[in-house]
Amino acid sequence: MAGSPSSLLAAAASSSCAAISSRLPRGAPAAASIPSPSRHSCPPLRASPARRHQSRVVASAAPTMQPPAESKVSTVVDVDLGDRSYPIYIGAGLLDEPDLLQRHVHGKRVLVVTNTTVAPLYLEKVTWALTHNNPNVSVESVILPDGEKYKDMDTLMKVFDKAIETRLDRRCTFVALGGGVIGDMCGFAAAAFLRGVNFIQIPTTLMAQVDSSVGGKTGINHPLGKNLIGAFYQPQCVLIDTNTLNTLPDRELASGIAEVVKYGLIRDAPFFEWQEKNMSALLAREPSALAYAIKRSCENKAEVVAQDEKESGLRATLNLGHTFGHAIETGTGYGAWLHGEAVAAGTVMATDMSHRLGWIDESIKKRVVDILEQAKLPITPPESMTVEKFKSIMAVDKKVADGLLRLILLKGPLGSCVFTGEYDRKALDETLHAFCNN
Repeated sequence: MAGSPSSLLAAAASSSCAAISSRLPRGAPAAASIPSPSRHSCPPLRASPARRHQSRVVASAAPTMQPPAESKVSTVVDVDLGDRSYPIYIGAGLLDEPDLLQRHVHGKRVLVVTNTTVAPLYLEKVTWALTHNNPNVSVESVILPDGEKYKDMDTLMKVFDKAIETRLDRRCTFVALGGGVIGDMCGFAAAAFLRGVNFIQIPTTLMAQVDSSVGGKTGINHPLGKNLIGAFYQPQCVLIDTNTLNTLPDRELASGIAEVVKYGLIRDAPFFEWQEKNMSALLAREPSALAYAIKRSCENKAEVVAQDEKESGLRATLNLGHTFGHAIETGTGYGAWLHGEAVAAGTVMATDMSHRLGWIDESIKKRVVDILEQAKLPITPPESMTVEKFKSIMAVDKKVADGLLRLILLKGPLGSCVFTGEYDRKALDETLHAFCNN
């Protein structure tokens, strides 16, 4: 990484921090039952904490779309990427609004990509939403096996097979209906099919709603490393129907909370403090708490993506705990641990290393462990992960540059972090040995 360890972060932070807007649909009452916390301004040389957003539309390079006046949309977060900007619709019952989905379909052909778990629950409803009072649109579907272990080239080919067999053309639209695995694979297929077709994200897990569906990261795993094959490719919109969380298993819900915690740690201290007070409400699936957590997470993710779409610096900070976590997922076999479970343990390891470097107080380290335990997430890697296994897998991590492993580490007060390769390697060794039996 050229220059000082935080030079890219500083460059990104110097651009507009008000890169996105969070707004209410026209004619809708204020839906947020939980007040938005105050937020800090953007400091230089580290990941910028989130800034206060007004509940109004701000001028952007591309026109934004408003939901219908009587819409169930409670919040719209705009991802500002110029002529590739798109909305994130958040609300309960959005799959019951055909117009909301149909306005983002280009052409007359749609391919819904889903899996064996989600298809029986929502495929019929999504097909109805795409075709209701819209006879010119025809919908095909491909149902993939469920699980991280199927996020590979062989499974991806099933999407291409269906698209080619049904003679889809460049005017078609792919729709990702499912969690992070489906979103990543459908997006990558859309990026590659005929060198790029439109696609829409309909995330049905908390993990996908707060993180993976936003920002255009798509791809598949390789046996030697997670997400090493893929592309940056933005959707036409992200439609988050929070009612889909009603069918989400408790373990999957907790997995998604790991990414929610991340945003508070790296850039939004008030949001972290809110989580500490409301974790029981999140685990109990209280609608207002979940809606607020999704909204704030999407706002944080969208602001970072708007400043650093291709992860040249600032966006890398969204990977706190992921270098250790991806090593756990790869080392234990894809699917043995859920992504959020691995990230939770990885976050504790990154926090431990940050403390060993003298970059954070002991109190922050303790708060991280406490909140993840409260969320019923693991705080240590599995016993099968050895020091050497961590090192060998982390050596091929996407954030390695010129042979140097760069990490996202906490530094300073709560809500601040750095993306850097300049750290004492002894601290990394000490952390690995503290968490591994051999």
